[in-house]
Amino acid sequence: MTAVAARGPTTTPTSVERRATGMFRSLKVRNYRLYASGQLISLTGTWMQRVAQDWLVLTITNSGTALGIVTALQFGPALVFGLWGGMLADRSDKRKLLLVTQSGLAVVALVLGVLDVIGVVQYWHVLVLAGALGLIAAVDTPVRQSFVVEMVGRDELANAVAINATIFNIGRVIGPVVAGFLISAVGTGWAFVGNAASSIAVLVGLTMMRTAELHPSPAIERARGQVREGFRYVRGRADLMLTMVLVFIVGTFGLNFQITTALLAKQVFRRTATGYGLLSTALAIGACVGAVIATRRIRRPTQLFLVGTALAFSVLEIGTGSMPNFDSTALLLVPTGLVMLTLTTAANASVQLGVEPTMRGRVMALYLMCFMGGTPVGAPLIGWMAGVFGPRWGLIGGGLICLLAALGIAAVLAHRRGLRPGDIAGRMVAGVHA
Repeated sequence: MTAVAARGPTTTPTSVERRATGMFRSLKVRNYRLYASGQLISLTGTWMQRVAQDWLVLTITNSGTALGIVTALQFGPALVFGLWGGMLADRSDKRKLLLVTQSGLAVVALVLGVLDVIGVVQYWHVLVLAGALGLIAAVDTPVRQSFVVEMVGRDELANAVAINATIFNIGRVIGPVVAGFLISAVGTGWAFVGNAASSIAVLVGLTMMRTAELHPSPAIERARGQVREGFRYVRGRADLMLTMVLVFIVGTFGLNFQITTALLAKQVFRRTATGYGLLSTALAIGACVGAVIATRRIRRPTQLFLVGTALAFSVLEIGTGSMPNFDSTALLLVPTGLVMLTLTTAANASVQLGVEPTMRGRVMALYLMCFMGGTPVGAPLIGWMAGVFGPRWGLIGGGLICLLAALGIAAVLAHRRGLRPGDIAGRMVAGVHA
């Protein structure tokens, strides 16, 4: 704004200036700036912990199946308690609830860090604490997702969702690199302690918010049958059902990179934790670019765009698993991350922009159950597949399952709408500009 003012009040901003302003317009909202700043620090710590936890499990067990079980325990509670968390989001003050859940996540990370630093950590400790993390996250995640619109309002929701994804992936770029160096220098324990400390940034941001500037959704009164009401609402919406089926399949079988890249780094390319961190960073760089591109979105994504993006992701994942060496694998992980993030942000925006405000918490909980709840099935299966057929098949097999599913959904859509293959391809491409 200063640069424009210096040229005089009648100067018309350039297209680049208009684009930059539009891409990051949600950050003009003070409450959201506080939230986003805290999330950037906290999510860097989260990714440090993810890398450190995976490496710790592999160091203790050297087993893809054991790693898959830990991942399953971390995401499994979303299947059982996710809707309950969504119901709490619809009933409660979301900001106050986040203060509680974020504090709980910090405590779990600190306990694991202390056990590791003093040298007494065992595999069962990781299992128990991963389960505790999953229980808290089952409430925290739908609350965080549905809180975004209360900070920025409906008009800026799609932009804020994309900025959230950008922040998530900046953390995904920085966190694994920092974790790799920390693990090599002082061990995995300090990465867990660092994650616990990073949660302070979120708690400070939430505390400093101006509650009068929030846009709270109408709170629902406590009543019986509210969880079933959420199911009925989604079941009656074909657009929401398609999105949730798609993200369930992709989330269950395609988004297990924390397992597949760790196994590739350690067992195929014989790399250290730094090598694993570099693969994770390559994926995150692509995802970050995809998230920045997604900030330009101003309308709800179409169903055909979601399916087309899922097809592209599946092909790239299969290609990544087929790469002959470390460098080519890392290189292809960049476009894979880009398309992955394009798909996930579009799906998130499609759901949030298509629901009634009083249903948002429960619908987002169902969405997140589909997105992450299949991990308890997919993670051990992908880990087993990698153990039996080789680490590359964790990526190749997951990509093939996603490809077949996306083709099937595309065929169903084409049949319902009476479209030919050429029509489908054209509308998928058109959806990029939605």
